[in-house]
Parts: sequence; structure tokens; C-alpha cells
Amino acid sequence: MMTTSTSRRALFLLHSSRLILSGHAFSPSSSLASRAFHSGKKLIPSKSNTFSSIAEFSPLQMANTMMDEEDPYIWLEEVESPESIEFAKSANAKCLAELGNPSETDTYKRVLTALQSDDRIPHVRMLGYDEDTGDMLLYNFWRDANSPKGIWRKTTMQQYQSDDTEWTTVLDLDKLAEEEDISWVWKGYTALPRSLDSQSGGPMGRVTRVLLNLSRGGADATYLREFDLLTESFVDAENGDGFYLPEAKTRASYKSRDVLLVGADTGEDSMTSSGYPRTVREWKRGTKIEDAPIVFEGEKTDVSCGQYLVDESNREGGDVYEVRSRSISFYDRYTYVKKQSSSDDFVKMAVALNTGVSLYGRWMMIRLKADWDANDNGSDKTFKSGSFLYVDAESFIEFSKAKEAGDEDAIKNCQVEYRILFEPTATTSYSGYSTTKSYLILYILDDVKEQLKFYKLGEGGGPFVQVGGDEQGQIRSVSASPVDSRTSDLIFETTSSYISPSKLVLADANKVGTDDYVVSELKTLPEMFNSSELEVSQHFAVSKDGTRIPYFMICKKGMKLDGSTPTLLYGYGGFEVSLGPRYVTSVGISWLERGGVYVEANIRGGGEYGPYWHQQALRENRNLCYEDFIAVGEHLVDSKVCSPQTLACRGGSNGGLLTGNMLVQAPDLFQAIHIAVPLLDMKRYNKLLAGASWMAEYGDPDTDDWDNFLHKYSPYHNIDVNRDKYPNVLVTTSTRDDRVHPAHARKMVKKLWDLGEGKNWPVYYYENIEGGHGGASDSRQEAFMTSLSYDFMWRALTNSLSKKE
Repeated sequence: MMTTSTSRRALFLLHSSRLILSGHAFSPSSSLASRAFHSGKKLIPSKSNTFSSIAEFSPLQMANTMMDEEDPYIWLEEVESPESIEFAKSANAKCLAELGNPSETDTYKRVLTALQSDDRIPHVRMLGYDEDTGDMLLYNFWRDANSPKGIWRKTTMQQYQSDDTEWTTVLDLDKLAEEEDISWVWKGYTALPRSLDSQSGGPMGRVTRVLLNLSRGGADATYLREFDLLTESFVDAENGDGFYLPEAKTRASYKSRDVLLVGADTGEDSMTSSGYPRTVREWKRGTKIEDAPIVFEGEKTDVSCGQYLVDESNREGGDVYEVRSRSISFYDRYTYVKKQSSSDDFVKMAVALNTGVSLYGRWMMIRLKADWDANDNGSDKTFKSGSFLYVDAESFIEFSKAKEAGDEDAIKNCQVEYRILFEPTATTSYSGYSTTKSYLILYILDDVKEQLKFYKLGEGGGPFVQVGGDEQGQIRSVSASPVDSRTSDLIFETTSSYISPSKLVLADANKVGTDDYVVSELKTLPEMFNSSELEVSQHFAVSKDGTRIPYFMICKKGMKLDGSTPTLLYGYGGFEVSLGPRYVTSVGISWLERGGVYVEANIRGGGEYGPYWHQQALRENRNLCYEDFIAVGEHLVDSKVCSPQTLACRGGSNGGLLTGNMLVQAPDLFQAIHIAVPLLDMKRYNKLLAGASWMAEYGDPDTDDWDNFLHKYSPYHNIDVNRDKYPNVLVTTSTRDDRVHPAHARKMVKKLWDLGEGKNWPVYYYENIEGGHGGASDSRQEAFMTSLSYDFMWRALTNSLSKKE
């Protein structure tokens, strides 16, 4: 089992996870404080006089168009209307005519080669044991030049440890797409747990069934189709044998071999206003989904609701639990738990709504997002926001039952003893955890540098004992995922950094801290770009309110500090998503090898310093993340890394809102801006696709939030009609993005074109007809969009934009 601080973001990330342009996910997966606008001036830190032209800003000079009038571009919200598609195709043709065809560039060829390289690490998931040899069965989804849509394939652990692994294809997605004439995109699967499957052969058996999620063109909405791993074919749904559901944002898991717990679009009121399941049905094999009883439901205004099983019966003191979750906002949820064997009703957990709850063995794991007062938790101690606790699950269920009933005597008689696994400091934060059969591996960030701590279950499943781990954080990315958390303490450990390729080893948690920790070195990605002259460093800028903002910089050793180096600044700043080191193949090929500087800003709104770092930039305080980003850009200029003429920025999704605000708030700080799959119209965002689920992050534009603060960071409404010049802007999106509506990008571009006629407002637009929220649905599209964006920014910073390369 693996859970991270981003797991609750499955509503977005799903992990549409490959950021096609730099290695991060695009996803609103987190607001402007009114004080930034009180005087109508000073949008950048007063400590710097570098940009006098952007320091003075009067709201009276801004367009503020359509604040109180009908939106003349609303027709572009019709995703696939003939008019909208014609707009997109015409804009695409214009973009390529002016910028050139990316598929003809060296950038495209090199990026595509890297994306399709056979030397990439084939990460795997273990789905049981071979019935004849007893060897572990490992599955991998793989795309390459011969299989652009991908193949799902399998091997054994013995083969995987060899230099020349032999694979067997289980499902060919290219062949399936051709047969069914649908551009299928792989979206993962949910396995039937061996412990719930009478035909699996027990703990040392194999997974026999999975629920595949297949998307048309990369959208979040998927088709659910049951697949048999023994026959390696789809289970026939037409005769009632197999589970099948049409396209929707479905959530489903197995309750047993023949029963699903499923949230699906079954008609009116089955989905929330955010477009996610409002009800949970218990669906038996061979029956119609419409006839399946509803066992749990939320409100129409909720974000979603769900139900699933957690089987911890393999660990001492553990049990099988049923869990229900009703998300009333993106961060707040009611959690209900019961033992499956119990005849009692579900019990609402006595935790704050923004508290994360999970189960491991006999323990309930609790992640706090706010201080937890002693009067509320039934102990004599207040626990700090950002802490990670654990408590006996059975005791806490009884305590919660007493709290729900308001039985003070029962509350006093409950024996709840909380133990602290992690408590944050000024520089450290919880980042997630993973588990093996006997170990919990804790991820901690220390000034955005990652470290692992290993804890072993005590005797009889008792309290955890720390047995090893890192002494200090490192500038790297590391993951330690279990090979089989039910039967083994082996882990797949992957490490990388910005300029160090990924390395995968098989490790044994029982041997942590010893020379025998690494069982075998499995795979190493070769260098995909030349990093021999590069170095990585961490720096801190000071934001307008005095807060230190960390950022990582990758550049050539001994770089001359004269402001002439093309520099790309990337940010996200939302939904408690942390940015951090990982091998940046596309950035390395497209930017660093050319001699550019790449910078990632760890601005507020993210999760780099825990809940408070995120919560500081919510709603009316959203301006803080924009001030942070501007501060980092200014620091780069003040340090003579670059100048405004050699500085570009980019971001996607929530990061597209960030870079959209850079366009309207700090246009003289940047020479080029890439705005990808963005939110831009904050007046209507909650009415478009999944937008309603993000109101806890941004605010509700249908209330006073709009007048009080939301309008101030809606780029669509803050274009300055009096400006003669804006920086070079590339806006990209996908027609098939059903998370952030493509109309945000379409309307912004059309408005900029109309208002900027006759002015120096160079705006380019490209809309990928496929791709979903990740922006691309296969490697060729990914390489195309990468080349388009990076070549655009490089040429803009080197005064060669008019010259097609």
C-alpha cells in the first residue's frame, strides 16, 4: 500500500500525471489577498526597483471587461460545436504557420526518441504468483515507437532481474483501438484483491480479474471493462458475465469477486455538480447497474462520495474494514468506518473534516491539517497541524461512536492513546507513506529536500519502532513502493534528481541501514541529455510579506552572471502539490543542453512546508502565490542570472492560472509566457466541467467572493486595453480535456486577439484535438507539444521568434 499527500487529489490527478512539457502533472489537484490591491499599486516586492514599469498598477486602467456584462465569447464553451472546432483548427494552422511545424525540428526528434527509448525503466506492479513456478508475476504498461498507444505486458521477477527481460503481451491497445475504431488511452486498472477472490489461490496465488479504465482520446471520463488475467481477454459483458460501464467519471472497486462497490453515471442525480459520483451502488454480477441498490449517497453539491474495502487481516490485530467517504469540498470530508464482520452501522470518525484517515494493521493512521484540540480528541494533549499520528483502530471507532452519540460517560471511558510518528518543524513536513508487510516507510520534506524513515510494526502488531532511514534530506526524488505489501517486505526503490537519471533497485526493508539493504540493482536509465557541465542549487527569494520562498536552479557550472542567459521559471502553487527534484528529460533536451537555466519555484499554495504553506494562499489570500512567483523572478534578475528580456515562465492547469496572472500582473517581468491547459475565467470556472470541486481552493464566484477577491486574479477579466505591448504568449490546451474546460484558453486567446488588434500583443494558440488534461495522448503528441512550447520560449528569449527553425 502506498499513500501520499496527493492521494486525495485523485479527483484531478488520476494522476494525469505526466506533465507532457516538463515532467510535472498539470492539475488543479489549491487566492488574491485584497491587501495586494488596496492601494492599486505595488504588485512586486518594494525591496526591488528593477521593474518600475510593473510596480505601478491601477485597477482603473485594467480592462475588467465583462465583469458585469454578458460574455461575448461564451460560444467557445461548446466543446465540440462546429464553430469551436473551426476556431481551434484555424488557430492551430495560424500557430504552425507562424512558429513552424514542431515535428520537423531536432527538439521533436530527440524528445520523441527519449520518450520511446527501450532504455526507459519499465516500472511494474506485482499481481500475484505464478501457479507453477511460484515466481512473482509483474505487469507493466509500455509505449514505444511500435506501440504508440501502448501494450500491457507481463514478466516474472526472475526475468525482471535479468539484463534482457522477456515480456509477454497481455493487451495491445493499438490493436484494440484499430479493431474498435476508438482512440483508446490507457488510464490504469483496479485489481480484484487476492484476499477477496475465491479463485485466486490465496495469499500466494494470483490476481485473476481487473477493472480496466480506458479513455477516449485522453479524457478523465473512462469506460470500465472487466478483464480476465487467466484468459487474457475481456470478460463478456453482453451475456451478463462481465462488468462494463459506459463513459463517465466512474469510481469502482471489488467488494468480492462478484460484487462491485461502484459510483457511476446512472442518470439524473447520480453525479454531483462537480461531475463525480454522488451515490454508491452494490452491483452484483449478472444484474443491471440501474437495479443495484444504493448503499451510500451524498448531496448534489458535494464533490463526490465513495466506498471501499480495506483488508488488514493479514497483519496481527488487523481486520477487514469497510470505509465510506463523503467529500463535501475538495479538502473536507466525512469518513465512516466499520468492521466488515460487525453488524454495527458505519461510524463517523471523530476527526476534523480536513483530516486524512487510513488503516494499517490494527492502527488507524491520522494526518492532521489543523491543530487537534484535547477537548476534541479525548486525550490531554493538543496535536499540531501537519502531524502524522496513529491510534488503535478499534478503540478509536468506539471513541467516535461515543462522540457521535454525545455520550459523555462513554467518551470518558474510551481508552484512546495517540502516538506521534511525525510532528512538523519550521522546515519539515509530512509528504506521505508506503507500507510493506511489516514496515511503514515515512516520506519527509526538509526545506523541500526528501528523506525516508523506516518504522517496523512491534511484536503482536504493536506500536511502531524506528529502525533506520536518512539522517538528512537530499535534493532528489525517492519512492519506496512495496513489491507485495501482504506477503513481503521487499520494495522497489526508485531514486533520481534533476540531472541524475532514475535508478531502480530491489531492496529489503528488513536490511535497512546495512550493506545488504539492496537485494539487486534492477534498472538504470541512461543519460538522456548531457548533464556533465550542469549543477543543481537551492536558493531563497523574499516575497512581498517577508516570507522566504525556496527555489531550485539548474544551470551550467561557472555560468556568467550578466543577465544574458535564457531562463525558464516553472511554478504551480496550489492544491498542496509539492514540486521537487526528478529527472527532467524533456527540459534537459529542450532547454538545458542549449545553455539555458531551468528554475522551479516552491511557492505558497503548494505542500512543500505542509498544510500551512498551502492554506496561506487559499481564496482571498491567493495573491500570495503570485507575489511569491514574482519574487523568485525578481531574485533571478537581481542576481543577474537573467534579465526580463531573457526570462520566460510556464505552468499548466492551476499553474496556467499562475502564468495567466503573470501576463496581466507582471507583463514586463517576462519576455515569454507559456500558459498550458489553464484556468483563466474565474467568473465561470465553477460552471465548467469539474470546476465546482475547486471552490474550496479559489472561492465561489456566485457569491460575494467575486467582488471581494476573485475578480482580482481572473486573468480573463484583467487584460489591460491600454497596454501597447504584452510579452510573447503561447496558450495550449486539449479539446478532450474534461477536467479544465478548453474554453478557458479559447476565450482568453480570442479576447486577446480582438482587444490587441493593431497592438504588439503576440499571442499564439494551439489546441490538441486529443490528449485530455495531460495535453497529449501518446508519445508523438507529447513530443510535438514539448517541441512547440520549448522552441517557442527559446526563440522568444533569443530574439529569433520570427525565424522558423
